[in-house]
Amino acid sequence: MTGIYLLIDFGSTYTKIMAVDIAREVILGRAQALTTVDTDITIGLNKALSELLATCRIDEGHIEGKYASSSAAGGLKMAAIGLVPQLTVEAARRACLGAGAKVVCGYGFEIDEAIVAEIEAAKCDIILLCGGTDGGDKNVIVRNAGMLARSTINCPVLVAGNRVVNDKVRSIMEEAGKRVCVTKNVLPSIDALEVEPAQALIREIFIAHITKAKGLQKAQEFIGSPIVPTPKATLQAAALLADGMHNEPGIGSLVIVEVGGATTNIHSVGDSSPATSQTVVRGLPELRVKRTVEGDLGIRYNAPTIYDFIGGDVFFARLRAAAPSIDGQEYDAAQYIAYLSRNVGHVPTTDIEFNVDTVLAESAASIAVQRHAGTLRQEFTVVGEVMVQHGKNLVPTKNLIGTGGIFKYGLHPERILKSALFDAEAPWSLKPKNPQTYIDREYMLYGIGLLAEDFPVHALRIAKKYLAQTSLQP
Repeated sequence: MTGIYLLIDFGSTYTKIMAVDIAREVILGRAQALTTVDTDITIGLNKALSELLATCRIDEGHIEGKYASSSAAGGLKMAAIGLVPQLTVEAARRACLGAGAKVVCGYGFEIDEAIVAEIEAAKCDIILLCGGTDGGDKNVIVRNAGMLARSTINCPVLVAGNRVVNDKVRSIMEEAGKRVCVTKNVLPSIDALEVEPAQALIREIFIAHITKAKGLQKAQEFIGSPIVPTPKATLQAAALLADGMHNEPGIGSLVIVEVGGATTNIHSVGDSSPATSQTVVRGLPELRVKRTVEGDLGIRYNAPTIYDFIGGDVFFARLRAAAPSIDGQEYDAAQYIAYLSRNVGHVPTTDIEFNVDTVLAESAASIAVQRHAGTLRQEFTVVGEVMVQHGKNLVPTKNLIGTGGIFKYGLHPERILKSALFDAEAPWSLKPKNPQTYIDREYMLYGIGLLAEDFPVHALRIAKKYLAQTSLQP
């Protein structure tokens, strides 16, 4: 096996290309250009490619293959519909997120005309329709299928609910001209999650329908292989890096913090255990490979939201800690943050602007990991006081990794990563406590996930070689 492979990511702002030599297991270089999905996505692609070839002096004749992921044009947007919000809706949401989608709306119980109107307005790429365990409630999923059938929604509907009514649900919607796919129930019993069949079908639908709808068809012709959702590629990298492949060991349980302009994604790989031997665990079983996406924590699109979350006083205190030189100066952080949300392609040029990005990113990372992690709280029952855990226990996680543009180009990546750690002032949040920490300075993890499909061992070795180990100061 010889030759060079191109790993491409069509991001919401930038199209990134990385060249790797598989045989030598080295990264040859990377380049990026603004994503041009609104006109012709290959314009930005060709610009980045030309820069890469020139900078790295790569002969196109030596390129053996290409792989690509995409979150352009909003990425893969899905709606999740189920029965009980804490059960089938949550199971549906996890299925969507694990497939690399962004859940733009989720609903439990019976949907009505107002909810249908919200789904229509959301312009989803796929709707995941669930409801009822196998042999359980039949009425809600059938009624919801009827509501969708009478709507103007024209995206594919994936049915993954009570198998007893699969044929009826399919018939209702197909008679109305809807595109319907049916797979196994995401929650076949009250204590069993089975999201993998739904995730596999989501990927098939993405490849068959969504790439064309997103204007990616020309790019796919150039690449010659299916384009996958970027978050799915990163999640594949996380699983490979944690678990290893064949005789190449992984690094163990991990959490990846991915801060972006539009969202902040958290990926975790590891078994969830009770926080203590006396802890009572409640809720759905936790997925070993888990992803959450926070659509309100992008450091460009949602900069004002992050600012409001933590408050102006806290924000400015953190800004002074990151950039002591501004102490005593008058600085209108709120005005600049509002500017960022209106100019999402803005690149910082001054020390203060770089540090504002740091504070936004560390705040987003802290909140996002807190939402991803489980909680441990004291509750009082008829048998006395008990400690109750909901969600995934990340405290014993062995590794914490930061990835994304802010970790490659920002001033204080370690400061951002530190915000994802366990906080003694919020001991109820089961965030990682003493992990080894790394920074993806090559911005490569999406590419590692792409390579993992065909070259898992080589991809794993490249990842372990280039991840930069770091130390977080107290």
